[in-house]
Amino acid sequence: MPSMESVRIAIVEDDKTASDTLLGYIDEYGAENSENFETARFYGVTAFLEAFKGNYDIVFMDIELPDGNGMDAVKRIREHYRDVIIIFVTNMAQYAVKGYEVRAFDFIVKPLNKYGFSVKFKEALECYRRKADVSVWISNKDGKTRLSASSIKYIEVYKHVLIYHTTDGDLQSSGSLCALEEQLKPAFFASCNRCYLVNLRYVTAVRQLSVLVDGEELQISHLKRSTFMRELNAYLSGSD
Repeated sequence: MPSMESVRIAIVEDDKTASDTLLGYIDEYGAENSENFETARFYGVTAFLEAFKGNYDIVFMDIELPDGNGMDAVKRIREHYRDVIIIFVTNMAQYAVKGYEVRAFDFIVKPLNKYGFSVKFKEALECYRRKADVSVWISNKDGKTRLSASSIKYIEVYKHVLIYHTTDGDLQSSGSLCALEEQLKPAFFASCNRCYLVNLRYVTAVRQLSVLVDGEELQISHLKRSTFMRELNAYLSGSD
């Protein structure tokens, strides 16, 4: 059975006909396969880059856009967001080689057709779910909540309470940070000190003894810095 969690999709395409076609194919695929998608459309690079904060799982990116180049836009995304799945949409297949330099998942060559789209979209969804299938259950006075690892920015322990800082707000629970570190390691989490377990996807900068996680500055301890930097560099280089 497909997951009932919505997959967040962006279409970056200035040609309205092509954009409408992609949206129609996505909606049809969802209806035929009982899938949930949240789809946003952008007609230029600038608007997309302003809106993108790691909040899309799959991006259909045109290469030639009126206000910039889709390939350059993806290079900028890859500086901070390694895991978003990029599918280039183009009428020039020769861009394929350059696309692999920015770790494009695949290409769709115009004119679009439903069968070719469906095959590649299905593969992209399977890839996304392999990356996003790590999750944790937390228990508190409100009951039990399942959290997808990809929604957790970092976990903090404070006075024996675990605080999950997520994209939808903070949640509290009891538990062990050490146990969570082992559980979340496949989802690219690393400890920067004994109080914080960080989702490396949300790291935007590292200073001498601190790390920026989605705009929040967390302390890196002297003891943890070497290991943390090694895990971050491995994550960024793709040697997971």
